[in-house]
Amino acid sequence: MPLLVATSLFVAGLLVAGTATTMPAFAAGRFLQGVGAGGETVALYVLVAQVYPPALHIKLFGAFASAWVVPSMIGPFAAGLVTDVWSWHWVFLGVVLLVAAATALMVPALRGRDRPPADRLPVSPGDIRRIAQAAVVAATVVALSSLDGIDRHVAWLVAPAVLAVMALALRRLVPSGTYRLRPGLPAAVALCATAGGVFFGTEVYLPLLLHDRYGLPTWLSGITLTSGAVAWALASAVQARLGERAAAATALRVGALLLASGASVELATVLWRLHPAVAALGWFAAGAGMGTLYPRISELVLAGSAPDEAGFNTAAKSIADAVGGSASLAVAGLLFAIAPFAGPFTFATALGVVTVTVAFRASVPLPKVMTA
Repeated sequence: MPLLVATSLFVAGLLVAGTATTMPAFAAGRFLQGVGAGGETVALYVLVAQVYPPALHIKLFGAFASAWVVPSMIGPFAAGLVTDVWSWHWVFLGVVLLVAAATALMVPALRGRDRPPADRLPVSPGDIRRIAQAAVVAATVVALSSLDGIDRHVAWLVAPAVLAVMALALRRLVPSGTYRLRPGLPAAVALCATAGGVFFGTEVYLPLLLHDRYGLPTWLSGITLTSGAVAWALASAVQARLGERAAAATALRVGALLLASGASVELATVLWRLHPAVAALGWFAAGAGMGTLYPRISELVLAGSAPDEAGFNTAAKSIADAVGGSASLAVAGLLFAIAPFAGPFTFATALGVVTVTVAFRASVPLPKVMTA
């Protein structure tokens, strides 16, 4: 069963990282964690497509979003507490116990679903090429994240080349028509990339802005980020509650507008030195936009996927999310060196406008979700 294999890799990564005594060993553990987490995401989405009727997908994706956001709010505090009381090793080893408990609850429901389909095809040369291209994309992500450590002028020369290689390698890892923003599923995958770019490209500099420009203590700057996470969780819960009573197309557009508005508020805060409370409100709006968007994007990806395409399209969504965030962080970092705060927030605002455009493309026309 792919889900159990992915979970095993994730646990192996936790064990390696938690018992590491050298940085290479720790990095290897984190790598295994990432591979396992990526596999879990795809497997869970495919399981949702197989087990639940389409009418319930939005409720599940809303719950998934909350299940991700809530730990992100309490995780840093819990990790700090565990480190102070015991050791940083238990930050990783303790999670093994949580994963084991969750897996024990899940295994009975998976019985009978671990048999491979009779018509499953063997690994093809195309599959091997896609794996190689995924490795290239991963390498470009690492390269982009390393640009801060080199000369700024060299970074400006290297970044476009790395982004070009990333774009070429990514083409066969996303649905056909993604780069052309073909309405429906392809544009939804692109929307995941641009939305993640706006949010994470802004998030990384917001606490620094509040601390350096306004003199806010670190803990208070962190609360601003928490407000965005709370808004994300609340908006996801609202989408889960509304289900099919709210039009998915409307939710995509509203979510994109909220996200773009939030980014523009952060830019306005920098340009006109507005009160930091304005920045907090803007970030709350951005979080609400993400919480509105992500469950609906997930719903659209499954609704537009044939049964044998759900895994590929879900993986494409996850890849687009990661690539969009990493590329945005790289560009924002280069702009920050030229125009601190104004540079990255201007970029995020412009990308927010693109996100709104992509959201309208993704939502017209939407495939009809069949009810059970």
